[in-house]
This record gives sequence, C-alpha cells and structure tokens, in this order.
Amino acid sequence: MLAPAIFTLDIGGRPTLAFEAKNLRESQQLCHEYWLRRDIADLTSNGAPLWDGKARLRARRSTEDEIAAYREAARDATQPQDDLLLAYLVELDSSER
Repeated sequence: MLAPAIFTLDIGGRPTLAFEAKNLRESQQLCHEYWLRRDIADLTSNGAPLWDGKARLRARRSTEDEIAAYREAARDATQPQDDLLLAYLVELDSSER
C-alpha cells in the first residue's frame, strides 16, 4: 500500500494549508467539505479571512518546502495520529488556533 502523499490547499492561488491524502482525487474532495469551508472562512491571517467564500479552492501536490512545513507540524502535533492534520502555511491571527 502506498503511503499518503502531502497536498496543499491553495485559496485563490495562495498556498494556505498542507495535509495528507491517499491521492489527488481524495485531496480535491477536501475542498468540498463543509467543515473545512466553515473553518477557513472563520480563521484570519493579518486580520483578513483565509477564505471569502468566493475564491477558488484548489488542492495540488505540495512543494518540498510545503512538505517540510507539514512534517514539522506533524512532529509538533498533540492530536491523535488518525486525525486529519491541517498544517497552516500562513500565520493565523493569535486569537485563534
């Protein structure tokens, strides 16, 4: 069995978060998840929402730098291993997560 790959969610062309998925199709399905859309609409970076509800959400294979950021977040994670880890590639405002 293949190990999951690391993918990046671009919001309006901006790399925003990295996560694991089995394949590109599974990674693209994440873009349609209600809970994710709600979370990224609620989170802010530099006072601006990560997602305005209109910008295109696109999943793609991560770059080497994005993979390194994901792996670092995974090492520091305090959640159970079987949970989906979302490694944010942008700085979130401090009042959140």
